[in-house]
Amino acid sequence: MLKKVLISGASVAGPALACWLGRYGFEPTVVEIAPALRGGGRAVDFRGEAHLTVLERMGVLAELRDIQTGGSPMTFVDERGRTLLHLPAHFAGGDVEVLRSDLARVLYERSADVADYVFGDSAAELTETPGGVEVTFASGAQRCFDLVIGADGVHSGVRRLAFGPEERFVSHLGYYVATWDLPNYLGLPPGSLNYNAPGRLVSVGCDFRDSERANAFVVFKAPRLDYDRHDLDQQRRLITDAFGDLGWEAPRLLASLGSTEELYFDSISRVDVDPWSRGRISLVGDAAGGATIGGMGTGTAIVAAYVLAGELAAADGDHRAAFARYESLVRDYATGCQVGGDRTGKFLAPGRFGRWARNLLLGNEFLLNQMLKAGQDVSSGIDLPCYDLPHHGAGATRSS
Repeated sequence: MLKKVLISGASVAGPALACWLGRYGFEPTVVEIAPALRGGGRAVDFRGEAHLTVLERMGVLAELRDIQTGGSPMTFVDERGRTLLHLPAHFAGGDVEVLRSDLARVLYERSADVADYVFGDSAAELTETPGGVEVTFASGAQRCFDLVIGADGVHSGVRRLAFGPEERFVSHLGYYVATWDLPNYLGLPPGSLNYNAPGRLVSVGCDFRDSERANAFVVFKAPRLDYDRHDLDQQRRLITDAFGDLGWEAPRLLASLGSTEELYFDSISRVDVDPWSRGRISLVGDAAGGATIGGMGTGTAIVAAYVLAGELAAADGDHRAAFARYESLVRDYATGCQVGGDRTGKFLAPGRFGRWARNLLLGNEFLLNQMLKAGQDVSSGIDLPCYDLPHHGAGATRSS
């Protein structure tokens, strides 16, 4: 019987998978390259029946409702601050919106008693053998696991080691995004103010954790850039070059870049891997079929982790059958959700005509509600199996 499972990544998919595997009697180990759970105030949302059903079955839905942000209204303004478009809190906030850091903490707390967590390390080499996967860690430690799961995001290290270089699976969608924190010098209430120039967005909103702080958020259109993902100074220069000529609040936001220590900068990209598994190694969440932003990646990760764990438990030790059924159940659903990420850059940072069309269409309440309903339908577009917890050492059972 398969027992020892290494999970790479302690953001969302990893702890969710560890929680379920632990309940089914597996022995999960979660390795995370960061020295601790990641902070940051970016909000993530869940919407639709499938997301909420899995959260309810995990036993975390009530807790997440208690700490939800209440949603994130978005106001688009011109250079003088006059409102061009206002989107209500539920547009971006879905049914439940929480800070990513709060979600990670809840999932960690729910899984910590059934999983071992190793922070500040990562898998450096994977060697599959007839009996398992030999893992050499960056720290030099070596261990053997029955299975290895990459839950480490768009830039997955497990995917690179087991499937091939990132450029084979990650497609640049033409935009870059960055966010950082700064003082709430405008005294903003919850929500965000957003200013567009063609192909660019500058946004600032109140920090959900501390009303004295704010979050800057920028998007700009650009071809694939050659930069070091670990060089914050280089990323600061790229952002300054992209927005240095803008008015509105751009100069003050850019001035705060030098003092921030938690800058997030990345391309808006899509991940396409086929198949999601090779031998004893599989992928879940954004590592398998995600998008940087706008592809319902958080909800999809929760759903995918639930199905993967359930199929492994129900397969009675046959990981090949479990991986195949997991992918057959989730792939089309994940791909359908992922499509939203293809449109994110054009929505947030459109050209002149696109900005006019967006403001006109979404300023119409009927069309706005239709768009939200379409998103709900996509996020609910999966028939979730029901996996019963095992009894007396037997495997889990699956029912519809």
